[in-house]
Amino acid sequence: MHESIGIPACFSSGERTVDDQAAVTRSSKSVFMSVYRTKIAGQCRLITITWCKDLLLHGLSVSVEGPDGDSHYQSKVELKPWYFWRKQGSKHFTVDGKIVDVVWDLKAAKFNGETEPRSDYYVAVVCEEEVVLLLGDLKKDAYRKTGSRPALIEPNLVSRKEHLFGKKKFSTKAKFHEKGDSHEITIEIECNNGLNKSSSSGEFDHEMEIRIDGRLVNHVKHLQWKFRGNESVYVNKTRVEVYWDVHDWLFSSGPRQGLFIFKPISSSTIMLSTQIAAADSTPGEDYSGGSSKFCLFLYAWKVE
Repeated sequence: MHESIGIPACFSSGERTVDDQAAVTRSSKSVFMSVYRTKIAGQCRLITITWCKDLLLHGLSVSVEGPDGDSHYQSKVELKPWYFWRKQGSKHFTVDGKIVDVVWDLKAAKFNGETEPRSDYYVAVVCEEEVVLLLGDLKKDAYRKTGSRPALIEPNLVSRKEHLFGKKKFSTKAKFHEKGDSHEITIEIECNNGLNKSSSSGEFDHEMEIRIDGRLVNHVKHLQWKFRGNESVYVNKTRVEVYWDVHDWLFSSGPRQGLFIFKPISSSTIMLSTQIAAADSTPGEDYSGGSSKFCLFLYAWKVE
């Protein structure tokens, strides 16, 4: 059941992860990472699912956080573009003495030009005869193939990370909640043709726009002075905190990274926070609900 599969180039070393910014920048790979929290091998752990794509291959990596929060157990899959690449299979690794199987079926997967498959696939993580994490829409096929039962604890999506590349415009589709609708996010930076005459230093004046589903939700003028900041926006009545740091876009050379964080805030969390503040709760305690802990991280790499 456990076939041997080659390690893709985007996971070239066991010592390095696809989150290595230098490796991502050199190759301009499209990278998506989703982090889930669930119970595996007797403990609550983080499972990271990573998809990467370049001109030659797709890569899929599954890693499980170790008990100290630093060490990781990994399984890597290479999806070559030629006819002989293995579109279904399984691998396994050991976590604290427990066998963890990663089983996938991508024979009919529809990527629609994206890094992650959109439909007609499954990726299952199995431990102790339980499917602790299941991605994709072919759920019945996954349970039948693995011969395992659904886990009693449903995994929670903790965060998503995506690396984007462009000159002045960056676009992606993402969900602010695991079971919510996809939203189109567009980030665009503009530099005025003329010099900013109001500036004694004669510097160029930059502006940035963030749009969600085509609607302008944030317009930052004089970006060279406001390269870090945050703003509350609303998406379908859901409050979303948007944070940005584009210092390197403006003041560094070569491939430059801008960081954007989108954090949905549920109404129940807002009410709970208000009640806690009124009750003068103990500092440092975490009372936030599961949905409020989710964050979307966008790493926008500006290339010339």
